[in-house]
Amino acid sequence: MARTAIVAGLIALFSTSCGWHPRLVIASKNFTEQVVLGEIIAQHLERRHVNVARRLNLGGTLLAHQALLSGDIDLYPEYTGTALTAIFKQPVATDRATVLDRVRGEYRKLQVELLDPLGIDNGFAMVIRNEDMRRLQVVTLSQAAEVKEGWHLGAGYEFEQRPDGLAALRNKYHLIFPVAPKSMDLGLLYQAMEQKQVDMIAANATDGLLSKLDLRVLEDDWHAFPPYQVCIAMRQDRLKGAPGLDAALRELSGKFTNAAMQSLNYQVDGLHRPVAEVAREFLKSW
Repeated sequence: MARTAIVAGLIALFSTSCGWHPRLVIASKNFTEQVVLGEIIAQHLERRHVNVARRLNLGGTLLAHQALLSGDIDLYPEYTGTALTAIFKQPVATDRATVLDRVRGEYRKLQVELLDPLGIDNGFAMVIRNEDMRRLQVVTLSQAAEVKEGWHLGAGYEFEQRPDGLAALRNKYHLIFPVAPKSMDLGLLYQAMEQKQVDMIAANATDGLLSKLDLRVLEDDWHAFPPYQVCIAMRQDRLKGAPGLDAALRELSGKFTNAAMQSLNYQVDGLHRPVAEVAREFLKSW
């Protein structure tokens, strides 16, 4: 009954006797997880009879944020930790509720609404090989800091530069790195691990290969990194101007897990399946 009311309200707003109202522009940043999430949001709303336009694979964080503020796009998925540090330039915080409230408040000053989390927390993940985990008896980052021989770290450029990345890791744990971290594109991190060019990488918690390779994510037991809960950031004028749109988008909240997102990412990156097909199957599984 509630879903019928949502659909009726959306049809009334987004269609008239003269045709369609301006389409809702759904965007994403330029990496697999974002494109998948953007496509899922788009297909979900299309099932609710919303006329949407896609601007997926748009670019990096600041480009997507500026496009949202300028009205070039209407919504895109964002990470709370990224918004806190990269967009709003606030100090690193590690409590989920605190970060969500703080970021939501900053967005509202800009007439942007941050909807409830989707269920994904895609934080930085410090990863080692399982063989090293067993040999050294290391399962947490605090234990990794006690390894006297140190670690040869592979990391993406962003992890090295961001205050919530390498700097936060070093400040909290004082890990030993005998040589400077090896900088590389994110797509090469797992290859470097398999070839033993490095013995620790700064990955992301929802990387598809984490569930496929013999690797171990070390527990961030002293909480160096902020939470990176995924939420939809949307312009308030578009959200308030569409009866039922808020409810339709909130149907996505809590529908994801990190394990589910790992699988979705792997299907695209590892199995090379079309994003639209992967998104369609996910929505059908509800």
